[in-house]
Amino acid sequence: FDLSSGINAEYGDRETEELKHDTVSKDFSVHLREARAKAGLTQKDLAQKINEKPQIVAEYESGKALPNNQIQSKMERALGIQLRGKNAGQPLQPRGKKKS
Repeated sequence: FDLSSGINAEYGDRETEELKHDTVSKDFSVHLREARAKAGLTQKDLAQKINEKPQIVAEYESGKALPNNQIQSKMERALGIQLRGKNAGQPLQPRGKKKS
């Protein structure tokens, strides 16, 4: 006889309860939406600029996306604005240059 179906069913229930993934912050989503609108870009335009699918941009703006540093960095560079951290919403500073 096979016990695996009962074990998997129990494990499956536990898995859905424990695996709540972190999504992008509300602040990130708001800054992204505002920066994209200010740049006059559609979600599709931004997606093309960063070489991602429009669905990815939509997920980040709705706060449903799982954080990915590479995608977030591409969005920041494409929009010229910081979307994360204490300087979120501020213009992106060129790398290697310190503010004087």
